Amino acid sequence: MRNGRYYAQLSIEDHETGHKKVRRVPLEDAITPAQARDKMNDLLASRRKGHLPILKRTPKFSEYADTYLEFHKHAKDAKKASTMETEEYAIDRWKEHLKDVRLNQIRPVLINSFIAKRQKAGRSARTVNLEVTVLRNVLNRAIDEKWITQLPTQNLRPLKSAGRKRDFTPATEIDRLCHVALQPLFCEGRLALAEEKGEPLQNGQQFADYIRLMTYCGARLAETLRLRWSDINWEKRQLTVGSEGNSKNRKWRVVDFNPELESLLKEMLPRRTPDLEWLFPSPRRGEKDHPAKTFRESLILARTAAKLPKFGFHDCRHHFISQCVMAGIDYMTIARWVGHQDGGILIGKVYGHLSNEHAQLQAQKLNFGDTNEQAKAQ
Repeated sequence: MRNGRYYAQLSIEDHETGHKKVRRVPLEDAITPAQARDKMNDLLASRRKGHLPILKRTPKFSEYADTYLEFHKHAKDAKKASTMETEEYAIDRWKEHLKDVRLNQIRPVLINSFIAKRQKAGRSARTVNLEVTVLRNVLNRAIDEKWITQLPTQNLRPLKSAGRKRDFTPATEIDRLCHVALQPLFCEGRLALAEEKGEPLQNGQQFADYIRLMTYCGARLAETLRLRWSDINWEKRQLTVGSEGNSKNRKWRVVDFNPELESLLKEMLPRRTPDLEWLFPSPRRGEKDHPAKTFRESLILARTAAKLPKFGFHDCRHHFISQCVMAGIDYMTIARWVGHQDGGILIGKVYGHLSNEHAQLQAQKLNFGDTNEQAKAQ
């Protein structure tokens, strides 16, 4: 006992050097000799299992998270750039919340208060669940590096997330979005005022091609940006998505030409910048050849001008899948085109809903006449 507190002296191996050192370990909550002995036995059992508490000062979450990000930014094939962007954003939110809290001081109450704060700010259950997953990723690495022994997120259930039903985006709305991008409606990165001379979007044609290509092949926004002209096989009439393993699931796939896809690619071919390999080269590439990073600013301007405030890039992919379903194409083929690995199960559950017009048209095919006549005869 020292200063009214019970301690145990244990020989403990330093996980960094492998050397053993005798350390004094406080016996938490022990106020009697009997309780101290029980705590001592618990520590000995934990040592045998390799579950002793960390006896040196752990870093602050904010500091350790920076080393986590730095590692994954430079580790080859560790995580994709898009994943790192998502994780970095979530980690910034955790830094704001945890402030100077150290890794071993993160408790469920802190995590729950973060969840409550983010929900109060209007974030969806899915977004909050992803942010908790990012925290878990950082802390799992801290466990691997022996900074902590267990996750404070254990037994934490994810928030229930109701799937958002996506309204079917008609082709007319997609056409309108592409059309306004080429009209003189913009000025200095905003909508032109009535008295101002407007211009088309600076990258209006490229933006329209980008929207239409996603609509006709179902590729994701990042996958489409990384398409090369060499990914087009004119002879086999196929487009390869993720040819270098840079798709969402790191697997390449082939999309067979449909009439609209083939027509668009042929229309884009004369607009190809000579000696550049990307379908959508960056306008700020300098002497280097690299793809555009995003069309998000153009989307915001175009959808405002087209009075389509809720239109998002993913609506193009959704439109493609819905059109395939309405055309009667089997779910397995659609899944192969869009890069789903479940053989079409998700297509059936999420993307199988159809536009009202199509559903009503299909309903007209039902004929109960024969059945009714048989019932009357009986």
